[in-house]
Amino acid sequence: MAKRTKQLTHIDAKGEARMVDVSAKADTERLAVAEGQVIMTRKTLDLIAKGNAAKGDVLGTARIAGIMAAKRTSELIPLCHPLALSKVTLDITPDAKLPGCRVRATVKVKGPTGVEMEALTAVSVACLTIYDMVKAVERGIQIEGIRLVEKKGGKSGHYLAEY
Repeated sequence: MAKRTKQLTHIDAKGEARMVDVSAKADTERLAVAEGQVIMTRKTLDLIAKGNAAKGDVLGTARIAGIMAAKRTSELIPLCHPLALSKVTLDITPDAKLPGCRVRATVKVKGPTGVEMEALTAVSVACLTIYDMVKAVERGIQIEGIRLVEKKGGKSGHYLAEY
């Protein structure tokens, strides 16, 4: 069996950016899970948890923003394929130990290419939305640890991040 050399798929032989041709790839079920954290003071977290933020329901708004972002990833990230996503879930959990919120996105599609970028975009935008909705109270909020946690499907198979 020949050793497979990893190559950048979005760069052609001339070193120019290109969109990968996925037309010959089979439609398979693909899943990606991404996560991130929004770190803040306990006072700000309490404000969010009690639903007392001036702009309204922080977690509900962030959840919707993340779902919308996953659906529009190809408009935001150059060379991403537009995909008909079959599932996008955003779980946002307040965590007093951080203190802050843990954000986790799960994205599914049946298609010729993966959904890692959609899951990462969903988490990123949900985290940014949390920041936007409470920045008047605390400007020093930090967004951290955005990463791919799991990927299933496609030729490269299953990936599970080590913690």
